[in-house]
Amino acid sequence: MNRQYFKWHSPALSREMEMLVFGHAGARLLVFPTSKGKYYEWEDRGMMRVLGDHIDNGNLQVFCVDSVDAESWYNYGAHPGQRGYRHTQYFLYIVNEVLPLSAAMNGNPFLISAGASFGAFHAVAIALKYPNLFRRALGLSGLYDIRRFTGGYSDDNVYFNNPADYIRNESDPGRLADLRRLDIILATGRDDRMRSESQSLSTALWNKGIGNALRLWDGWSHDWPYWERMMRLYVGGHD
Repeated sequence: MNRQYFKWHSPALSREMEMLVFGHAGARLLVFPTSKGKYYEWEDRGMMRVLGDHIDNGNLQVFCVDSVDAESWYNYGAHPGQRGYRHTQYFLYIVNEVLPLSAAMNGNPFLISAGASFGAFHAVAIALKYPNLFRRALGLSGLYDIRRFTGGYSDDNVYFNNPADYIRNESDPGRLADLRRLDIILATGRDDRMRSESQSLSTALWNKGIGNALRLWDGWSHDWPYWERMMRLYVGGHD
């Protein structure tokens, strides 16, 4: 399996960021780690083995990015507005640095975002914020309302990074058209304590005419063995 390591100083974040890339061709899969996770988490957890045939056959190229959660939403010592601003910078790093690099390496237009637990928030939130860039978003056992981190505080950097808020008020025809072209899959366990987050976001999307697939798995389903099966089921391969 082709494996590449990248590290550069991010202008958006004013710090060094690292990334792993697996594969050589196919749909581009942008992977976010779980809460405060590292860029090598999905490799360490065996996900590249799980997706190995798609990667080796040239159906999938995986881009595993690092997180700055400890500097944004999980930085409880900072004001919520500062944490939201850091998250905005993180998404600018993804959009203006990671995605152009991925496109230069691989011109396949089919771009998927994926993540589990808090990584699901990133994966779904970035696709909903920039729907013109993505074709599919996979949220596994996710939370999608960031207000639990802000104590009720909101400003533009909180609101426009919180799909539970802005989707309900979305009215721009161009954005709605792009959102309706997205393939959105929200998978979670029936007994997952965050199940209501997936259900609530799914309903908000449908209320705006944005189709999505809410998939409820038996039991808790909030752990890597379940996420492995979800990825095998929902990623597929694209030429």
